[in-house]
Amino acid sequence: MTNKLIEDLNWRGLLYQQTDAEGMEKLLNEQSVSLYCGVDPTADSMHIGHIVPLLTLRRFQQAGHKPVLLVGGATGMVGDPSGRSEERQLQTVEQIDRNVQGIKKQLERIFDFNSSVENTANLVNNHDWIGKMSTIEFLRDFGKLLNVNYMLAKDTIASRLDTGISFTEFTYTIIQGIDFNHLYDNHNVRIQIGGSDQWGNITTGLEVIRKTHDDNAKAFGFTIPLVTKADGTKFGKTAGGAVWLDADKTSPYEFYQFWINTGDADVVKYLKIFTFLSREEIEALEASVQQEPHLRKAQKTLAEEMTRLIHGEEALEAAQRISAALFSGDLKALSAVEMKDAFKDVPSIEMAKEDKNIVELLVEAGVSPSKRQAREDVTNGAISINGEKVTDLAYTVDAKDRLEDAFAIIRRGKKKYHMVKFN
Repeated sequence: MTNKLIEDLNWRGLLYQQTDAEGMEKLLNEQSVSLYCGVDPTADSMHIGHIVPLLTLRRFQQAGHKPVLLVGGATGMVGDPSGRSEERQLQTVEQIDRNVQGIKKQLERIFDFNSSVENTANLVNNHDWIGKMSTIEFLRDFGKLLNVNYMLAKDTIASRLDTGISFTEFTYTIIQGIDFNHLYDNHNVRIQIGGSDQWGNITTGLEVIRKTHDDNAKAFGFTIPLVTKADGTKFGKTAGGAVWLDADKTSPYEFYQFWINTGDADVVKYLKIFTFLSREEIEALEASVQQEPHLRKAQKTLAEEMTRLIHGEEALEAAQRISAALFSGDLKALSAVEMKDAFKDVPSIEMAKEDKNIVELLVEAGVSPSKRQAREDVTNGAISINGEKVTDLAYTVDAKDRLEDAFAIIRRGKKKYHMVKFN
């Protein structure tokens, strides 16, 4: 089973750096193994860039191994210098606690926490052991283990020497090493997974384990390559910023749209990395990309799989309903909430809550450039309010047109939408 797992990970392009590939595969073949991956609560939600190592860890759970999820209540207070050119802004204890709770909910969507399952996922917070450690214990028990020259050789530290790095962030790699050592002793963890920027922290953990145990101690680490687009640009960003897992930050519809807009050059790669579809299913979708790209079967499947995983079946259906309504122009099938979600980024204007003739409203809202054009738009059937066509020049826009008594969606032509917000 494990041989197939390693083969599958290689096929998906998920194995990058490995401390001892042969030794790790041998261990996985011999027994069910506990593995861990950490997430620092720097925000109250993860974004899609965070989840590649987590989804990889989930594959190990599916293969019978036990995942340990570490939420860094302690390391989040320190700040990981990895991939940064400047110091992180320190957060309050209260904010860290709120962030931890938000991330926990998201992890529960990805992993099986069913206690009746032998390899149920286990969630831990490193504040539970780091928070109890005194400064003297930290310096004597762990600071003494690592030579400063060893730490200066770490890319994450070396890259900051010119711009400067605080002692706080300098010690981050030691704290993560303590984490691996603690999980090795208390949770039988033998493997750590991380993104490629975590290689230095992972190897520090192995060094701590090596120096605090005898020669029989065996632990391993591997990283996953950074996900990029085919053109080399950064994955996971949109014009609006990061694609979050929190529905309040990135709605399920926006989340769905992000995936469905994946280019043909990237979609098969993303199916391999992000979904749990079989090799046969992905290869069939790859053939579809090559033979019938206009159908976009691969993109639709990718969007469905990811939205269902992170937001659930109901949210997926709503995202598909919004997409279909926008494509057809039939907005009547949408609820007020769905309309607000779908059109939150279209041009908008605020107006007072008062009855207004359709022609006047179109001009004041900037939908039509002049009263003459507005009259033509109405009589030609080019204007719809909340999905209902308006062709009467005497039509009055009033309370019946205000969704939630707060807004209305006006469409001019086939694809030009405006939101009027009433106050």
